[in-house]
Amino acid sequence: MNRKQNKIEGIEITSFKIRGCTFKEFITANADIDAWLKLQPGFQSRWIAKKEDGTIVDMLIWDTVEDGTTAMQLIVTEMGHSAVHGMIDQRTVSWNIYPVHHRVTEK
Repeated sequence: MNRKQNKIEGIEITSFKIRGCTFKEFITANADIDAWLKLQPGFQSRWIAKKEDGTIVDMLIWDTVEDGTTAMQLIVTEMGHSAVHGMIDQRTVSWNIYPVHHRVTEK
């Protein structure tokens, strides 16, 4: 089996509050982060949602938990200049990554 057939995907879920900007401004400011993510090994997709209380939920799907963990460690140094970091209330950040054990898709 190759890596793709034998992999256990990872779901990364980060939640936080934003400060000093609107949700629309925050999404627009993520353009450089999105471009960087697309270059990372194992990146599949990213979804950003906003709860009714204003909490942002940022969910990423990775080929493996290791791919997501590596990217999380690199983003601090490689993308530390991004305006996005200043828009996040760092005191409210909760970051987790979990192995996927069940998945259903339409295909």
